[in-house]
Amino acid sequence: MTPIRLGLISQDFQLRSMLISVLGSEVAVVRSSEPEEVCGLASQNQLDAVLFDIDVHLASKKDPQQDEFAAIAQYGVPVIILAGDESRRHALDLVERGAHSYVRKPPVVRELRAALRSAYEKRSLKTELVAVRRELEHTVGLDQLTGSSAQMQHIYKLIRKVANLDATVLVTGESGTGKELIARAIHNVGSRSQRPFVAVSCGAIPESLIEAELFGHEKGAFTGSVGARQGYFEMAGDGTLFLDEIGELNQATQVKLLRVLQGREFNRLGSSRPIPLRARIIFATHRDLEQMVADGDFRQDLFYRVNVMNIVSPALREHPEDTPLLAHRFLRQYSDLYRKSVAGIEPEALALLQRYSWPGNVRELENTIQRAIIMAEEGTIGPADLPEAIQDQEVPEFDGELPTGSFDRLLRDYKYKLACDAVQQCNGNKTLAAQSLSISRAYLHRLIRYSPGADSNVMEIGLPPRDAERRPAVSLAAGQ
Repeated sequence: MTPIRLGLISQDFQLRSMLISVLGSEVAVVRSSEPEEVCGLASQNQLDAVLFDIDVHLASKKDPQQDEFAAIAQYGVPVIILAGDESRRHALDLVERGAHSYVRKPPVVRELRAALRSAYEKRSLKTELVAVRRELEHTVGLDQLTGSSAQMQHIYKLIRKVANLDATVLVTGESGTGKELIARAIHNVGSRSQRPFVAVSCGAIPESLIEAELFGHEKGAFTGSVGARQGYFEMAGDGTLFLDEIGELNQATQVKLLRVLQGREFNRLGSSRPIPLRARIIFATHRDLEQMVADGDFRQDLFYRVNVMNIVSPALREHPEDTPLLAHRFLRQYSDLYRKSVAGIEPEALALLQRYSWPGNVRELENTIQRAIIMAEEGTIGPADLPEAIQDQEVPEFDGELPTGSFDRLLRDYKYKLACDAVQQCNGNKTLAAQSLSISRAYLHRLIRYSPGADSNVMEIGLPPRDAERRPAVSLAAGQ
């Protein structure tokens, strides 16, 4: 049993010897007699409990709970009050003010042992709760994102950096990489998480209606407007407005959007009454806005307003090690939806998925897994259940004679060779080697720990680590 780290505040020098002789290995008395030193240890999280003998302090101080006790209690360390019968009223007063418990002096060993064990358990639970809360702070809001690669870890880091700021964010990347999921993660992780999240696809709204949809309109503002209507800027309120595909906005709307971002207010069509902009705005596009600025299709001043913080959503081919995680996530999701008992993905099929270039990114992978679940008849997804384009991929050419062995072993050997070559080219620097292969450092370690030539019934290389799903992860599941 782990000894309880006990801070002892007492002028009774025989008390420490008694504690050690009676409780033995149950306690480790870290410090005794000096309240300032005990308080310092409490501030450094080096104590599980404090035993505070208040008799001597009452003789010299008018109200000890206002100094030593308050100083220790502020660090969350349970304080056990040790007091004689004459000090019982003061001890109970300290218990009411937050002390863990009160033990009579001289202490009964059974009562003291119970009080110490209770204080230790309370401290342990509080420590675990703090750890859980910290973990939740890193994972809540990111649960729709999947991936453990270096690229995804970088995305998570950026999301947390901007989540509680009101700065505008521009999310860029190819279609199907999960841009909207990143926007939702920023919203969910930040202080506006309990407020509305309004997503608008600018490219899906006709040019003639875009301003009315964004800013709202009054009755009679244009032909067909039979009543007043809120726009998306008002609907977002104090939450987040996500404007997707802003590269599709025409020049006139770009000008009005620029004025809104500059003045932090807007007007409904047909009204001169300004409405304050309270929402946080996140933009996204799959187009190259800088090239559009150069071509005169996107205003340069609006580009600088929009591009305060840029988060690039990577294409799936840039982090193929996340493909198994995504595939298994979609497998769970859609096997339940389609009520089919599909237990897993065969190693050969998983290898094909990981090698494919995914021009449609995560959205294409999601579609592929849905189709494979429908096609699967044996309880697992095999190569024959995948689209022909994935089945018919060209196998990379090998120099020299093609080795013999199982498909799983050949694939592991090939990955092992790539990993070792990268480490050698980077002079043993594994971080640089992982970056050169566009994989995480942890995944590189798993590759180089593999022994070439060892056959196995399970393909470990390329599969997610056992605790991968418990780690905060961003990917990018379906969506923009």
